[in-house]
Amino acid sequence: MTERPRLLPLLGHTGRDAMTCLYRCGNACDHPVPNRTDNPYLGDVVNTEMSRRGVVRAGAVGALVLGFGGAAAGAASPAAAAPAAPAAPVADALLETLSKGKAGPLTFKAIPPNKLDNFIVPNGYDSAVVLSWGDPVLAGAPEFDITAQSVRRQSAQFGYNNDFVGVLPLGRDGRRALLVVNHEYTNEELMFPGFTSLDALTVDQLKIAMAAHGLSVVELERVGRTGQWQPVRARRLPYNRRITALETPFAFTGPAAGSAWLRTAADPRGRTAIGTLNNCAGGVTPWGTVLSGEENFNQYFVGGDGAPEALKPKLARYGISTTARVPSGSRRWDRAQERFDLAKHPNEAHRFGWIVEVDPFDPDSTPRKHTALGRFKHEGANVIVAKNGKVVAYMGDDERFDYLYKFVSDKKYLPGDSAHARRHNLTLLESGTLYVAKLTGDSPAEEIDGTGKLPSDGAFDGTGTWIKLVSGNRSYVPGMTAADVLTFTRLAGDAVLATKMDRPEDVQPSPRTGKIYAAMTNNTNRGVGTNPGVDEANPRNANKHGQIFELTEDRGDHTGESFTWSLPIVCGDPADASTYFAGYDKSAVSPISCPDNVAFDSAGNLWISTDGNALGSNDGLFATAIEGSERGHLKQFLTVPVGAETCGPFITGDDRSVFVAVQHPGEISGASVEKPASTWPDGDFAKPAVVVTWRLDGGPVGS
Repeated sequence: MTERPRLLPLLGHTGRDAMTCLYRCGNACDHPVPNRTDNPYLGDVVNTEMSRRGVVRAGAVGALVLGFGGAAAGAASPAAAAPAAPAAPVADALLETLSKGKAGPLTFKAIPPNKLDNFIVPNGYDSAVVLSWGDPVLAGAPEFDITAQSVRRQSAQFGYNNDFVGVLPLGRDGRRALLVVNHEYTNEELMFPGFTSLDALTVDQLKIAMAAHGLSVVELERVGRTGQWQPVRARRLPYNRRITALETPFAFTGPAAGSAWLRTAADPRGRTAIGTLNNCAGGVTPWGTVLSGEENFNQYFVGGDGAPEALKPKLARYGISTTARVPSGSRRWDRAQERFDLAKHPNEAHRFGWIVEVDPFDPDSTPRKHTALGRFKHEGANVIVAKNGKVVAYMGDDERFDYLYKFVSDKKYLPGDSAHARRHNLTLLESGTLYVAKLTGDSPAEEIDGTGKLPSDGAFDGTGTWIKLVSGNRSYVPGMTAADVLTFTRLAGDAVLATKMDRPEDVQPSPRTGKIYAAMTNNTNRGVGTNPGVDEANPRNANKHGQIFELTEDRGDHTGESFTWSLPIVCGDPADASTYFAGYDKSAVSPISCPDNVAFDSAGNLWISTDGNALGSNDGLFATAIEGSERGHLKQFLTVPVGAETCGPFITGDDRSVFVAVQHPGEISGASVEKPASTWPDGDFAKPAVVVTWRLDGGPVGS
């Protein structure tokens, strides 16, 4: 049986077009919710005094504020003669930057919601495209020609649908940096002139799409003394790199590496995967590497109906169809590489869904997939160094009714940038303890009625516990080995009754307070039909706008097993009674819908990008203070063009530049190369691109 790809009415992604539903997640909203367990949700009243102790900043963090040394002056220095260790002590520069950050009000004038096919920034700011799809990345790569695409060309050019953005400084003078970008997925209608259907794509076109996935590493230089950045154009570009789904090898690390679940005919040792799929958000580590999350990998596989019967429930829990030969939304990559046919290679799917670590300072290094961090639909991972020196990574599983996780390393972080410290720190994510979150609300169940009305204590809040799933080679889930837990982490979370959340996506530690912030994008299935009902952490039925989740580890111990939590922002139109902005005057805040990625500037302000604005306007980037009298004063900073999603964002450590990825502009049903729904950025056809924004007077962005 073959299910033909269909453009379907959009449900789970609310404001997104049907084309997004098809290409981003393989029409996930048309299929049953993968989590069909009967885990209890928050409804019990817990009579406990909530601990709200202050949190001391816990050392270097891998958030989005890497240090950028002194003020830039003049043109960028020439590219290094050869790649080496980081050109600046990354962690030390970061700590120096954080210590200089000053909290203050966000002074830009909020821009209004709009539907313009343009990139809109506040008065007093400017923006420029840094790189767009097809731009040369490797030295000698040709300029982009949409009518002359090839696998060889795309493998040397900037990939499609940029998502995560990381910018790592090269040297202390603030003049050069390495841009690292994820390329999540492809829109074949918007890539290939004359497109008719997925089934009609040639094998070469399939391989071009595979080469357009993955990551790009590109050396940048600052433009004069401004906050603008541009690619270095030189005969030799030693750091520049393309990592693709087509042919790049990845090494597995951790307890599940080499396990039976990861072995295939092509890799009988289960140690090396080819490629990376559907890379969404990510994070920058204190030791100068980039983490990338593999997300909706299920849509790339066919043949689930022919997989072993005992394996089918596990595949289904990850959204892989086990009833159709070719599921709706399939990429049909099996026509280019047989490994994507699960009837022939049932373990190939288990080789995706991991956190990937890439060392941008060593272009010859092999990227790694860290099994110790678990396998699910990773939005990304962000790292903080705890007070005891261990590394803690926070992660979300971007699916309706799935879970929040954290990983605590066995080893301790070594500060400094000696060769010994760097070699040691590169092993930190290979062994440790993986936890999943279980939450409890502190209000009577009858006060959480699904409307978003605040309970009588004036806040959606409560306590939580981190439930241990696995530590090293020891499983804490009955009936599952450590390899089982790490390969089928969703099933382990089900078994320990973790709390079902409303699409937990990006999770970031605050560099100033140590509190953890997560974007819960939406869940229109919440409380609908037989789906789980509301609870205090997910308080609205048919939740189409999402919320921001704040987590405070008890005693400021990021390695501990208990925490408190609250919802400082419940998104939507401020005029809607179901919204909440930390108690701030709602008449003064911007409307926001479907938070996706979060980031921090050095002053500690929270920046939020959106995906699928269910209020009818374009997606954008927003900012708010999260401490003090301005807490909850949310303001819209920019909007992206028609059909696009705002990804990233990344604020440089000197606060002079904000990078965002404009993903899938013009992604609207019926659009094509010949009939584009957006002509951004060049006026001809839509191209995903990374954009940098800066203040015209050279001051810090935002405040």
